[in-house]
Amino acid sequence: MSNNLTNIKKSNNSPQITEDTPVQYIKGVGPARSKFLERLSVKTLEDLLFYFPWRYEDRKNLKKLNELIYGNVETTVCEVVSAEVVTTPRKRMKIFELTVTDKTGFLKSKWFNQPYLERYFKKGQKVVLSGVVKGNPYARFGLEMENPDFELVGEEDIFIHTSRIVPVYKATEGISPKQIRTLMFNAVNNYSFLINDYMPEDIIRRQGLIPLLGAVKEMHFPEGSSDVHILNNNLSPAHRRIIFDEFFMLELGLAFLKKREVLAQGIGFKINNLYVDNFLKSLPFELTSAQNRVIAEIIFDMQRPLPMNRLVHGDVGCGKTVVALVTMLIAVENGYQACLMAPTELLAEQHFINIHKMIETLGLHVVLLTSSSKGKSADDIAQGNAQIIVGTHALIQEQVKFKNLGVAIIDEQHRFGVVQRADLRRKGFNPDILIMTATPIPRTLAMTLYGDLDISTIDELPAGRRPITTKVIFSSQKDRVFSLIKDELSKGRQVYIVYPLIEGSEKLDLKSAIDGFEAFKKIFPERKIGLVHGKMHHADRETVMTEFKAGAIDMLVATTVIEVGIDVPNASLMLIVHAERFGLAQLHQLRGRIGRGGYDSYCILMAYPPFSDEAKRRLKAMETTGDGFKIAEEDLDIRGPGDFFGTRQSGIPDLKIANIIRDINILENARKEAFALIDAEPDLKSYPLLKETLKKKWMGRLELIKS
Repeated sequence: MSNNLTNIKKSNNSPQITEDTPVQYIKGVGPARSKFLERLSVKTLEDLLFYFPWRYEDRKNLKKLNELIYGNVETTVCEVVSAEVVTTPRKRMKIFELTVTDKTGFLKSKWFNQPYLERYFKKGQKVVLSGVVKGNPYARFGLEMENPDFELVGEEDIFIHTSRIVPVYKATEGISPKQIRTLMFNAVNNYSFLINDYMPEDIIRRQGLIPLLGAVKEMHFPEGSSDVHILNNNLSPAHRRIIFDEFFMLELGLAFLKKREVLAQGIGFKINNLYVDNFLKSLPFELTSAQNRVIAEIIFDMQRPLPMNRLVHGDVGCGKTVVALVTMLIAVENGYQACLMAPTELLAEQHFINIHKMIETLGLHVVLLTSSSKGKSADDIAQGNAQIIVGTHALIQEQVKFKNLGVAIIDEQHRFGVVQRADLRRKGFNPDILIMTATPIPRTLAMTLYGDLDISTIDELPAGRRPITTKVIFSSQKDRVFSLIKDELSKGRQVYIVYPLIEGSEKLDLKSAIDGFEAFKKIFPERKIGLVHGKMHHADRETVMTEFKAGAIDMLVATTVIEVGIDVPNASLMLIVHAERFGLAQLHQLRGRIGRGGYDSYCILMAYPPFSDEAKRRLKAMETTGDGFKIAEEDLDIRGPGDFFGTRQSGIPDLKIANIIRDINILENARKEAFALIDAEPDLKSYPLLKETLKKKWMGRLELIKS
């Protein structure tokens, strides 16, 4: 869409309408509805036109009631015979019951605990019902639907809401899918001509794409595709065009970032290796070949006078911290400072403690900087006395100054975004950036979200790591768990017990760490049991963890604070309570705390039914594989790309229709086209509309793009 459509008017007397016009000024919206639409992130006319259906219903051939098939999802249009709220005698549950007819038969529909629906239905009202057909042989009316989708229709709008393939939009309180469909019908008819195709014609031709205007119209009110299954599986030509565009605009921005780094001046480090050699000699183990390979890739980057932009990812316990330390020591040896930014104070503290212990013999000054850490850390950083700085977001605060930052390492990149990365880079003169994550990233996701980075994979675990036996059990089988704990303790091993909350919550009915701590003290009175959680002062927490590592504590009851940073080779069993409440990546991270000592190790996932199908898939994945990369693929498949990282990447355009698993072939094509275009014309001078659209999609976050 163009920003310069100055000659378009709705009518002679109406104000000019452009794609940036606030949605409240669009016919049929108004101030009240615009507030509801804003909840759906629809603020402008452009947002409205690109707010696509999430599914489609085939209402071309609406079934008569005597044609409905038991067990099928069917759609029918009928007249209301009666509408009433029934209260069940025992549980006093309110059920809204609707009886409809179309002269060929009767159908009863029920909605549970929604008595307010009664006010919408009057006798004789036409209604479209869509849902699974069920039967009740004991009722007067044989066919039923439970909680079907419904729409009230009048004769005047039958042609929008029935007799065609009908788009169904995600709605919100205050505005129904039917109302959104009516708004969309008017918007597409009256304003879709404002859509300008920004895609270069040669790309459209090469990729066999349909025009953008046609794609938008077809997405909302399909005429060309008569197969509802093709539409619902996002396989229509219109879907392919929109999916390609979403990927292309994402990859074009990443190509810009990549090109900017290639053109930027960076630091060319000399590799003397005095600190590095001494550090590696002090380690009680040999590096794996994967660690050595990744270190070689980093050294190659650091020697070049260009800013390094590298992502290192690998499974839990693969040894990323050692790789990070080697990187920082190279910078320090060249007279530069190095920093490591972690997403939480707890993780920053753990890194600080571990790094301090690992390099204290080298005589280097390591400081911790968090929002709650006081003292002269900031002065030490500004004056250059601090050579290695570990911290949280506090590192990118404006008042924090570095004397000469040479390397910045970001841990758990998925909690940060491209904006924070840029903020950290500005703390020095184009310092090298190394990003680490203990969440193995599927290739497709790495290519999508980190397309501007070089990627290193540590795909080998240190010697001595053994497979961990993982088993799901239910709360009714607690005796088996206690017996297993007793067996492991009798062998001189140690045990983790992990809970999702610190204190009990009646609302969620979860077993809390504090309650669990008290319970296990009674069950195992002869054993020393420790407790750690996130609300403890970090010094107290560190004392308990140190005692556990030293073997003075037999069982450690904890929240997820032990997800990172604690390495106890003697711990051979982990019990995760309410495992159904944890995410898959988090379960795998927790499991990675055991199996480090060469002993048979066990991870017991205690689950409390009932739980969702997604929770069942997570637990099954944990039982069937210990491979972090397979776990990551499954996690991505379960949660979908939008939510895979918990928080969406700040500054990266949304993928509303595109799915990086389903649409991998389109993604690869879009990536090739985007990177080839930036290689050929880095400033996009020949494509002003594309350039303007790119700036808009990335919300001004691509510093290279200048008007």
